[in-house]
Amino acid sequence: MDRKEKILEFIKDKEYVPMKLKEMVQVLMVPKEEQDELKSILDELEEDYKIRKNRKNKYILMDEVYIQGEFLANPKGFGFVKIKDSDEEIHISIENTKNALNGDTVLVKIIEEENNRTKEGKIVKILKRGITRVVGTFKNSRNFGFVIPDDKKIDTDIFISKKKFNCARDNEKVVVKITKYPERGKNAEGEIVEILGNINQAGVDMLCLIKEYNLPYEFPEFVLEEANEIREEIEKKDIPNRVDLRDKDIFTIDGEDAKDLDDAVLVEKLENGNYKLGVYIADVSYYVKENSKLDKEALLRGTSIYMLDRVIPMLPKRLSNGICSLNAGEDRFTLSIEMEIDQNGKVIDSNIFKAVINVKERMSYTNVNKILENSDKAVYKKYEKYIGNFKLMEELAKILEKRREIAGSLDLDIPESKIVLDEQGKAIFVGKYELSFANTIIEQFMLTANETIAEKFYWLEAPFVYRVHEIPEMEKITELNKFLYNFGYKIRGSKDNIHPKEFAKVLEEIKGKPEEMVVSTLILRTLKIAKYESENKGHFGISSKFYCHFTSPIRRYPDLFIHRIISMYLENGYNLDGNDKVEYEKIAEIVADKSSEREKIAKKVERDSVDLKKAEFMMDKLGEEYDGIVSSVTNFGIFVELENTVEGLVRFENLGENEYFNYDDERKILVGERTGKTYKLGDKVRIKVIDANKETRKIAFEIV
Repeated sequence: MDRKEKILEFIKDKEYVPMKLKEMVQVLMVPKEEQDELKSILDELEEDYKIRKNRKNKYILMDEVYIQGEFLANPKGFGFVKIKDSDEEIHISIENTKNALNGDTVLVKIIEEENNRTKEGKIVKILKRGITRVVGTFKNSRNFGFVIPDDKKIDTDIFISKKKFNCARDNEKVVVKITKYPERGKNAEGEIVEILGNINQAGVDMLCLIKEYNLPYEFPEFVLEEANEIREEIEKKDIPNRVDLRDKDIFTIDGEDAKDLDDAVLVEKLENGNYKLGVYIADVSYYVKENSKLDKEALLRGTSIYMLDRVIPMLPKRLSNGICSLNAGEDRFTLSIEMEIDQNGKVIDSNIFKAVINVKERMSYTNVNKILENSDKAVYKKYEKYIGNFKLMEELAKILEKRREIAGSLDLDIPESKIVLDEQGKAIFVGKYELSFANTIIEQFMLTANETIAEKFYWLEAPFVYRVHEIPEMEKITELNKFLYNFGYKIRGSKDNIHPKEFAKVLEEIKGKPEEMVVSTLILRTLKIAKYESENKGHFGISSKFYCHFTSPIRRYPDLFIHRIISMYLENGYNLDGNDKVEYEKIAEIVADKSSEREKIAKKVERDSVDLKKAEFMMDKLGEEYDGIVSSVTNFGIFVELENTVEGLVRFENLGENEYFNYDDERKILVGERTGKTYKLGDKVRIKVIDANKETRKIAFEIV
């Protein structure tokens, strides 16, 4: 507990009587040299609306409760305040935002208590600004200018005086530094600090996203210098300290474009009829030492970010594509786990160790699938000597998949988008990303390795970072069941007894049906978001008591951290000094929190880059008609998803039929007042594209 918290606890105490500063100094016996600090702490507590002075100038607790949180703005002007470490959100109407911007840390006063709805609040103070720089479009009005933010949650244009244009031209994308925040109806003011270029220039759209999210796009020189000191070949002197598996038939299986290859696999059939599954992961912690410049930069980034035309890697290319990457035909160090798996897919034994490997072939999902289906004679012939290896992998993966199915693991078959760009970075194709069984092989092998590692180190009571996916809230399941009722399905269970199998049953029933995609999406929205925690709480989605991320240390920091922990345990005979244990438990909490935060940002960026390119793809499709399915129903219209994964909004006025529609919140459907015509989730509709805007990342349809 820091001093500020101690002083607050002192004032909260039942025995406390209101005191002036001098009296408090005497009671707490504060030395003379620390009295100024006490005064500063009391001033801060006043500013935070925790305490106040009464008429006699004595400190007392604030009469009313003020809550601190993050303001999440809505483009329409209102917003919500998200309370830290809580699912609670407080609604803030337009007139009660106090000109707060999206991301600001604010103090809120509750003005209306909960009544089966969200609490209503009023922002009384902005404690910390969340945004200092904004990306947007510059508009020149001769004597002054303004920037229209790309982020529509920022509902104020930013005024730019002529002397702060910094050579920006009309309609250019710019970065503006806010010099004065909005107040009393006046716009924010700022100065242009960077010109990104015209939105239609190659790569400028993605650069805008990078700047909007303030991503660490380039590595600092001192980090690159440290990376350059690492040799491009393994240290021969360390080979005797490792298990030498360079003669084994070990393979990497990835997408064609992958360059950072973290994982390699091997499957063998044992004499007793069981399988040996080897999962060999790049030993990144061997190269990225704790507290090194590389390590600190990796923690800052948290994860690699995959945008459509570029990757913002967690580690410099010299490591991620070089010495750490398990490139075929090159000796590489790995942190490895080999598991014995029985005919039912149960891991009955495992061994974790350091190894040196030499990958036999760099395989792609496409080619492995062609081998399994014998659909390409040239590919089959090229890898003829390894056909048995891949058939054995398929055999084991099917067993593991079946075991997961029985356990109730959720198979949310929501298609990912495949977007193809031309040389100028323009979207020329949008469609579904087709997964093959080769993808399933790697997925099953990695899941099994991650679970086995997590369980072992849980029972060792090691400082660790787990991948946690908690049980969904009963209220959300009740809401989901209102939707599912329309399709004849139901999730059964009580507050204390919800099992993944209930969700799995519904997902199995909808397979191949028209409503499959819609119901899968609804279930996904009902589930909690997976995150990193230092405490094991299980993983609901895969129906597992123990889970972690071990298999991607090149691109995820939690994996790198637990590699470091595992290595320490291996080196010390599975004993860790008590003081070290306490220290690493603290570090694990920090790593979990930071990694969860960085992952959240990475997902937003990746989603925005996809939405942007989908909108760009549809910009020259105006007037064209497509078949789609209603994917969401709201009080302002319906969202329709097309076969190619593009989603657009049909507003009330574009629903046609010269009809006024009412929104039925209970059944989540739209009902026509005159005709009784309804729109509900899963309905098939034909639409026409009426608008697409890559800057707003929005697409609009009308019903044909």
